[in-house]
Amino acid sequence: MTTATRTTGGGSYGGLGAAAMGKRPENRRQWLVKALWSGIWLVFLSAPVVDLLDGGHGPLAQVLGWTGLVVFVACYLALVFRTGRSERNGPVLLLLALLSAESGALVLFLGREWLVLFVYVAIASGAALPLRLACWTIPGASALMAGAALVVPGGRAFLVGLLVPALLGGFAMTGVRELVRTTIALREARATVAQLAANEERLRLARDLHDLLGHSLSLITLKSELAGRMLPAHPDLAARQIADIEQVSRQAMTDVREAVTGYRRPRLGSELAGARVALTAAEVRADLPADPGLDDVPEDSEAALAWALREAVTNV
Repeated sequence: MTTATRTTGGGSYGGLGAAAMGKRPENRRQWLVKALWSGIWLVFLSAPVVDLLDGGHGPLAQVLGWTGLVVFVACYLALVFRTGRSERNGPVLLLLALLSAESGALVLFLGREWLVLFVYVAIASGAALPLRLACWTIPGASALMAGAALVVPGGRAFLVGLLVPALLGGFAMTGVRELVRTTIALREARATVAQLAANEERLRLARDLHDLLGHSLSLITLKSELAGRMLPAHPDLAARQIADIEQVSRQAMTDVREAVTGYRRPRLGSELAGARVALTAAEVRADLPADPGLDDVPEDSEAALAWALREAVTNV
């Protein structure tokens, strides 16, 4: 069992730099800290260790006991470190079956003190298997422990004290696993939403800049051509066109700044005035009202009409 915290939206882990629960360690320090957290829970194996030291077993039983305990711990840590990895469940089920068989053999061969191994089997099931499988393996491990406790001498006295931790610990690990999975999914969804929002904002800005610069540059081009034709014979009229070009350029710069900051909202009255100037410069006669009379029209609708007018005049 492991625990750690991770900073929101960052790549560094909290605490002592451990890998987050349900995430594979990425460097030596995270491996070390996760092993430390997992090793803390191995303290409950003190009963088998004390039994090997003071249980009066023969040399052969001690060799088999120590070997079995080391193999069990190695397999248990391998399952815990696998938590959250997207691999097939077949090898995990096989390893859990081997741990269950080894636990049963050690209990029958060495005594009731080894019943605690089944608690670790249940916890490893909850940590390494999805909920749909852990719902079967955790009660299965608990049932095997109950059966072994009824067979070995004095095992019934240990049954109540170990059966509840096996069930609660195993299902608690499934809850932690589902919490980690949900947290990872939420973090990925939040990143996706942020990316989509950024893309939408870029598209909005691109559309606004296209509408703004397309209209302004078309008007500047038109007035520049007029100024070029008027310059030899009518310098005063050419100067007036150049002054209009300067005014349009400044207005375009202002519109671009407002569009970038997101505060720009075109008004129909100003667009009508700009359309009148542009159409007059292009020698196009248009009947445009001085007052559109849209006092009761919502701002969003007026902005949409203003954009439509600007696009229409640009196309003309």
